[in-house]
Amino acid sequence: MKTELTCIVCPRGCHLVVDEQLNVTGNSCPRGAVYGKQEVTDPRRTVTSTVKCDSIDFAVCPVKTNKDISKAKIFAVMDAINQAEVHVPVHVGDVIVSNIADSGADLVCTRTLLR
Repeated sequence: MKTELTCIVCPRGCHLVVDEQLNVTGNSCPRGAVYGKQEVTDPRRTVTSTVKCDSIDFAVCPVKTNKDISKAKIFAVMDAINQAEVHVPVHVGDVIVSNIADSGADLVCTRTLLR
């Protein structure tokens, strides 16, 4: 069985075909081959969301995982995000939750919020 994908690594959007032996065709660069193999064997995503904030001026703080996590962990990560709360001041890149849901990724702030 062959899997057809559109590569999202660069703006080209190559049409990839991955066969049963994990041979990738249709890629214009080596990164497309890596993406195709990973997408078939262990698809991963960056999670972006918001976390409750204790600020009077801001109800929520935008956050994201600092690296891709397995798609199988997304619901566990979202559960942890829904339980988290940010205390201002917080700056871009500050770790909100370390190793969120045992995913190996940290949840980091993507906007500076000051009092």
